[in-house]
Amino acid sequence: MHGPRGAGGGAARPAASGETRIARAERNPRAGGYRGTLYAALDLGTNNCRLLVAKPEGRSFRVVDAYSRIVRLGEGIGSSRRLSEAAMLRAIEALKVCGEKLANCGSPLRARLIATEACRGAENGPLFIERVREETGLALEIVTRETEARLAVAGCSSLVAPEADGVVLFDIGGGSSELVWLDLRNRCGARGLALTRFIRHWTSLPLGVVTLAERHGGTRVGTDNYEAMVEDVTSHLSSFSMGPMLSEAIAAGGVHMLGTSGTVTTLAGMHLGLERYDRRRVDGTWLADNDVSAMIARLLAMPYEERVDNPCIGADRADLVLAGCAILEAIRRRWPCERLRVADRGLREGILMELMHADRKGRQSGRNRS
Repeated sequence: MHGPRGAGGGAARPAASGETRIARAERNPRAGGYRGTLYAALDLGTNNCRLLVAKPEGRSFRVVDAYSRIVRLGEGIGSSRRLSEAAMLRAIEALKVCGEKLANCGSPLRARLIATEACRGAENGPLFIERVREETGLALEIVTRETEARLAVAGCSSLVAPEADGVVLFDIGGGSSELVWLDLRNRCGARGLALTRFIRHWTSLPLGVVTLAERHGGTRVGTDNYEAMVEDVTSHLSSFSMGPMLSEAIAAGGVHMLGTSGTVTTLAGMHLGLERYDRRRVDGTWLADNDVSAMIARLLAMPYEERVDNPCIGADRADLVLAGCAILEAIRRRWPCERLRVADRGLREGILMELMHADRKGRQSGRNRS
């Protein structure tokens, strides 16, 4: 897997906006913290640049450092098909922070660094990836939509209800949205990463919160342009060729939704009445179908300024959240489920799970041969 070049010393810089602060002993293994292999996952999306560094803990992991910054790399790409210079500069600045964090890990490091829809769809995407390598030392990999869907499942698999016969998993991104049907009727107790074997069908919609908001408007959103967004998304759902079979499975019962995106975490935060966003309370929250409807209606009634002031939304996402709701609404109308589980996790967690699982298998194979 790809990782940073030039890993070495250097003073740690102050925490940037959106960065998770952690104790130095945990962050720097040479200061008395973790001394084994660390794992890192970086996801450069259409809207966000996110990094997780973690250490294995049983069959899961413990995060030792994290970073997230909204960069809007895909801004304007819907009309120009190119990444703008301003957007690329924002992303590179965030990636430089990530590169410093990775270089200062102080432990053997296994990393996978991915880029998604903005770099996939932009004419100058490959040139940008090369520029990132030259300016930051980070070798990013542009992943396919199929890989993105699988990683979303891997990252969220621990939130699948143990009794579920199926899951409609969706990942609403900035430039695309992935939709996956996990058919679990014959899973025979499988859980965790093993659930990726039960992907019955998936599709990637060429719409995300950034592209949809740029097309229909995200600041002043009324019922008419909201419904236009829903119809836009609905027109793409026919690409899910197993839709009728999924509808039959839902009608039989035992199927729930599982959503990963800023859209669903916002809805959960509002439902819980949080005065400030709290991942520990949001991740894993169950929302009934009528709860989702109520929160979307509440968001639609909010003027833009109120969305900016809401602690679960903020200025960075106030113009995007209703586009995300429209994507969710189109999915809910096509495949209504009684319950939705909210995931504040996704691609990065999926990368970490796959890297750690591959290393465990490698060690087991080595022991079996000896």
